[in-house]
Amino acid sequence: MKVLIDTSVWSLALRRKKEDLSNNEEKIVIELIELINESRAVIIGPIRQEILSGISSKNQFNQLKSKLSAFADFPIISRDYEKAAEFFSICKGKGVQGSHIDFLICSVAFDNNLSTFTMDKDFNLYAEHTGIMLHKIRDS
Repeated sequence: MKVLIDTSVWSLALRRKKEDLSNNEEKIVIELIELINESRAVIIGPIRQEILSGISSKNQFNQLKSKLSAFADFPIISRDYEKAAEFFSICKGKGVQGSHIDFLICSVAFDNNLSTFTMDKDFNLYAEHTGIMLHKIRDS
């Protein structure tokens, strides 16, 4: 199964130095590397935008952009935006708030049978109400 990698995981792997990672964070990065090596890692345009946003150094921006260029954007279609709006409404009705990007991630994952790899705990709540699958780190 392909895995939609959330911004939080990409940012951890691409912006932090290995020596600054906790044991759990290192496991997350190793899992991402394994997913990439297995050709299972997926990215969507809005996640690419989030990763690249806020980088003030032109050199660092270009380096990060170059690294991400190895991954084609998974296509997002009208149905995904409609499902994202539906998920937003469902979750809001249950008292769960989230960003439009988060619900778009949920929608793309749901409609394309992708699991979602994230460090964002809000996705646990989204999963309860949307039926998305969350990727778990495999035992070494």
